Amino acid sequence: MAVTGSLKSINKTGELGMDRPITKTGMLEFPSIQRFPGMAELLVPPPSLEDLDIPQALVTDILLRLTYNEGDVSATHAEKVIKLPYRVLDDLLSWMQQEHLMEVTKAVGSLGRRGYVYSLTDAGRERAREAFERSQYVGPAPVPVEKYNKAVLLQFATRKLAPAEVQAALSHLILPPGFDRKIGPAINAGTSLFLYGPPGNGKTTIAEAIAGLLSGGDPIWMPYAVTVGGAIIQIYDQLVHKLNTTEDRGKADNRWALIQRPTVMVGGELKMEHLDLRFDETARYYEAPLQMKANCGMFLIDDFGRQQISPSELLNRWIVPLETEIDFLRLNTGQTFEIPFKQLLVFSTNLDPADLVDGAFLRRIQIKVGVMGPDERMFYQIFANQAKALGFPEVDRESFLYLLNEWYRKTGKPLQAVHPRDILKTVKVICEYAGEPLRMTPQLIEEACQGYFVKTKSGEIL
Repeated sequence: MAVTGSLKSINKTGELGMDRPITKTGMLEFPSIQRFPGMAELLVPPPSLEDLDIPQALVTDILLRLTYNEGDVSATHAEKVIKLPYRVLDDLLSWMQQEHLMEVTKAVGSLGRRGYVYSLTDAGRERAREAFERSQYVGPAPVPVEKYNKAVLLQFATRKLAPAEVQAALSHLILPPGFDRKIGPAINAGTSLFLYGPPGNGKTTIAEAIAGLLSGGDPIWMPYAVTVGGAIIQIYDQLVHKLNTTEDRGKADNRWALIQRPTVMVGGELKMEHLDLRFDETARYYEAPLQMKANCGMFLIDDFGRQQISPSELLNRWIVPLETEIDFLRLNTGQTFEIPFKQLLVFSTNLDPADLVDGAFLRRIQIKVGVMGPDERMFYQIFANQAKALGFPEVDRESFLYLLNEWYRKTGKPLQAVHPRDILKTVKVICEYAGEPLRMTPQLIEEACQGYFVKTKSGEIL
C-alpha cells in the first residue's frame, strides 16, 4: 500500500493519496486516537503481508538480522521486536520457509504455529550476511515518511492553553504582572519565541515551564522509525521521547509509539551536524536530527550564541524552515526529502540580540520577550519565597535590607532573580557547618556574599 503525495499537498488538503483505501478504522475507537481526526487511518496495522505499506524486503532483512543475532526466533518474539502483527510475520516466515531461508527447529507447547521456533538455513545465513552489509538495524519496522509527515501535521496543534493554565505553570516564579500574555500566544501559535535578557533571571526556568505545559497535554503518536528511499531513519530516542502508559492505545499499529509531546533542550554543545541526518557508518542506518525528534513539541536552544557553531550559521540553516514550516533533509545517496518543521522553537540568550541576529531573522521569530531583572519589590518576594523553601524560620528584614543596601544600592550591581536562592543556600551551608540553628543575620548575609560574589581589581562585583 504505497503512500504518495508531497508535503505541500498535505499542507493544503490534509490528505494523502493511497493505492488502496485503508479499512477497519472503526476498530481504533480510543480517545488517544480519536482526539486527532484523520490519525485512525494511519494507525491501522497492516492486516496481511500483501497490505504492508513498506517494501517486504525491508522487513525480511530485519527478520534475517534478528534471527542471525539470536540463533533462532519465533513469530511471537519477532512480533515484539519488529512490532508488526503476528499474521504478517507468520506469513513472512512461511514465505521464507518456502524460499529455504528458514526452517522450523522445534515447536513449543500446543500453540500451533505460534509455538514454532525458526532458525536460518545455510542459504538464510548467507542472505543475513548480505542484509548486514546493507544495514545492521534491528528494531521496529519503519513506516513510510509520508505517513510520518501527515501525522505531524495532524497532531501539531490540537489544544489551546487558557491564560489560567499558563499562569499556573509560571506560578512558582516571581514575574511582572501580565507576563503570561507575552508568552502564552507564542505557545498556542506553536511557532517561535525569543527570550533575551541578563543572566540569572529565569529564562531557562520559563522555557522549562513551557515544556512542562506541552508534555503535560495530550500524548501524541510518533513512529519509532521511518523509511525513505530504501533507508531507515530512527526517530525514537528514549532520552527525548517519554512513553505514555496511562492511556489505552487500543489496536493501533505497534510501529507507532504513544508519547508525551517531546522537548529537546540543547546548549553550547550544539553542532551543525546535530541538525542533519546522522548516518552511522558501522550500523548503516540514520538517526533523525534534533528538530525532527522535537516535532509536535518544543526545541529549546539555551545560551544561544555560545554554541560551537556561529549564530549566523545556525540562523542560515533555519531561516527557510521558519518561513515555510518545511525542512529538507538529504540522504547519503543525494536524495532530498521534506519533513514538517512543526515545533515551538525557543531561543534563550543573555547576549545582546543585536550582536547575534539581524532584523531579517528577528522578523521570522513571532514573539520576542525580554526577561529582565526584578525591581526591589519583586526581589524581596523572591527572597522571602526562597527563605521559606530553604526552611528559614522567618525573613529577617534587617538582613534583607543589609543585602540590598550594601551589595546592590551602594555598588550599582543589578538585581538578579537567582541571587536570593544562591545567597540563602550559602547562609544555610554556613549554619550547618558551624552547627548553629538555621537563621539569617546581616553578618551571615555578608559572609555569604563575600563567598558568592567576586570583586575585580576595578572594583566591579561579578
